[in-house]
Amino acid sequence: MMPPVNVSTSGTEQLLPLRAITLCVFVASFSSPTLLQSAEPGAAPNAPEPQRDARVAFQKGQYDQVIRLLEAAPPDSKQPRELLKVGVLSYVRLGQPESAFTVYTRLIPPGSPDDLTLLRELALVFITSRVRDPQEHSRIAAYTALAEIGSRDVVPLLADGLLDSSVLVRAQAAEGLGRSAPEADWTALKRALEDPFPAVRIAALNALGERRDPALQELLTRMARSEEGAIHVFVLAALVKLGQTDALAEIMSAATLPDADTRMAALGVLGRLKHPPSLTVLRQSLYDPNPDVRAFAAGALGEFGQAGAATALVRALEDENPRVRGTAAASLGRFRVAYTRPPLWQAARDPIPLVRVGAVEGLLRLGERDAVLAAADLARHSDPSVRSATALAVGSAGNRKALPVLETLIQDQQPQPRLMASRALGKVGGRAAIPLLKHALQDSDPAVRVAAAGSLAQVSSLPR
Repeated sequence: MMPPVNVSTSGTEQLLPLRAITLCVFVASFSSPTLLQSAEPGAAPNAPEPQRDARVAFQKGQYDQVIRLLEAAPPDSKQPRELLKVGVLSYVRLGQPESAFTVYTRLIPPGSPDDLTLLRELALVFITSRVRDPQEHSRIAAYTALAEIGSRDVVPLLADGLLDSSVLVRAQAAEGLGRSAPEADWTALKRALEDPFPAVRIAALNALGERRDPALQELLTRMARSEEGAIHVFVLAALVKLGQTDALAEIMSAATLPDADTRMAALGVLGRLKHPPSLTVLRQSLYDPNPDVRAFAAGALGEFGQAGAATALVRALEDENPRVRGTAAASLGRFRVAYTRPPLWQAARDPIPLVRVGAVEGLLRLGERDAVLAAADLARHSDPSVRSATALAVGSAGNRKALPVLETLIQDQQPQPRLMASRALGKVGGRAAIPLLKHALQDSDPAVRVAAAGSLAQVSSLPR
């Protein structure tokens, strides 16, 4: 793990006008033609005067006027749906998500079918309104959500994130561009390869490697000659994805080098590449003298997904280090092998809570019914870090039967478990999670609201 860094914000002021323009253009592009047409019904000539005036003001881009018309109505009156809808859209265009959501709840009362297109537009503005928040943790939450959405709609903001003062924001932006950007937008990622911080360069290398573009080969070959340590390993991984199998042998060799960070990078890469010759190296690394390296090996074996590695991971459940035991337990569930159930239930009784969390994740992946009860017990643990890890485990396992556990955690007294539960709901909850996520849009913590909006954007885009 990299030590904390102090990133200077000097030199970014001149970027603010460009970033503001990017944000305005992006927000202005939210409403699709279909959505705008739905806000303009054909029976306009006979529409009541406030409704008609609001529609005309909206068409002219006079969003403040729409809001004034909406607020002028008596608070106890039943307002027309068209007026409420253009009110929501006007608040969205003005970048005021909380006000937009208040009007949306009047348009779509609790228990009524949601307007999923409108809900996604609303969710997106909850995210984009925080991309320049003074608080780093809010910006991290916003760019994490944008990266997970993985849509071309968010590419301008992700590219803008590569200019942020925060290393974590820049890394998330690079990762998101790897999921979202069309071929024409890879210039920004290439610039990220020159970032002074390894975490950003690694994220950019991972994204570029996934592109598998032969045009990158010359650039990556030059980097392979100049970079060292973990960065060198990730360059080699990108070359393997381009078909240079000779680079695989060099990565396997790096997994035995004296530097622990390089060994961990190599193991993580080998797990994702899934080339059979590397399986022996991964198994042997479960006996590395460094416990962090052993934990990386356990995680890489789970990602590799080769059922023959399950026996080695069962032995790792007896490792003296709790992180190794917990990672091995979570990885075992990926194999879905019946004989791993008894050792996983044994690990679910480990004295260390985070080991039990890993075991619960493994058991949920196996579809064990009683694992939901074990997860519910961990969701009541006194340590908020254990509750947060439980939410993450439920989301990673993808077992919808554990949805009640996330329902509990999204109402936790501490913000971090609520944040992790909000993210997990986007992965495991489906449409059933929408009421919970809408409730989380009113959370007291802005990062939780952003995480919930990110999940809403994902689940509202699922096929009906």
